[in-house]
Amino acid sequence: MEIPTIDFSELEGENRSKAMEILHDACENWGFFQIRNYGIDSKLMEKVKQLVDQHYEENLKESFYQSGTAKKLNNKENPSDVDWESSFFIRHRPTSNIHQIPNLPQGLSKTIDEYIAEMIKLAEKLANLMCENLGLDESFIKDAFSGKEGPAVGTKVAKYPKCPEPELVRGLREHTDAGGIILLLQDDQVPGLEFLKNGEWFQIPPSRNNTIFVNIGDQVEVLSNGRYKSTLHRVMTDKNGSRLSIATFYNPAGDAVITPASKLLYPLSYTFGDYLQLYSATKFTDKGTRFETMKELAKGSNGFHA
Repeated sequence: MEIPTIDFSELEGENRSKAMEILHDACENWGFFQIRNYGIDSKLMEKVKQLVDQHYEENLKESFYQSGTAKKLNNKENPSDVDWESSFFIRHRPTSNIHQIPNLPQGLSKTIDEYIAEMIKLAEKLANLMCENLGLDESFIKDAFSGKEGPAVGTKVAKYPKCPEPELVRGLREHTDAGGIILLLQDDQVPGLEFLKNGEWFQIPPSRNNTIFVNIGDQVEVLSNGRYKSTLHRVMTDKNGSRLSIATFYNPAGDAVITPASKLLYPLSYTFGDYLQLYSATKFTDKGTRFETMKELAKGSNGFHA
């Protein structure tokens, strides 16, 4: 079983319909996929990873192994309620807190800002493609995510350090993501990420050649009325290596009002007699049009006349 992969270079050519089919199937039946050839300079991607690794080694590693989490494991206490991770969260939109992150080097701060500008464009491109596949207006997800100042964007920068007893603790416990579209630039050597697929944990391999891993958050599931799924995932610890994870969240703003797209909802509160009356006149036409008519009838904004 291979992870669905969308080649962005095919979205502009004769293979576009096939690439869109792969994306639609991934969103409906997997809740995650990976993308390649997405048009961002590989030097920028490598620089982000290198500077994050350097920051961890110089500023975070020692304090992590002296933390309560590490001591809990060393003392053989039950670590089931902790995560074996060293992380910090940067808010980018609508306002940034990047200059408030303790000990964040200026070079890393500047590089992250450049990287995030590209990630936002990529997230919005994916949002548009998802809308197209769902038959919605191209900007529906972005508009739904927008509060007074647009969507919210943030990045969790994490290292999952070498763990002396990986069988006792997770890097990150099982969860779905609360928000929208998550873009992950991850380690190219150390594994650990797992997603639940058909009742079994599916191992996500390290990302070669700066392939970006994407997963769907809870709010896209709601907006799509359950068509697209958020999926349980977790991070396992490793005894031999420290795993890098840079996850950018393209989320609704805090004041955004989330409701399923009306176009994807079934009609509500009608009598079967009304439906049969419409059906008798439209039996050999598309049922989707029939459902839309029933929605209008149920809202009382459109009467039906045989």
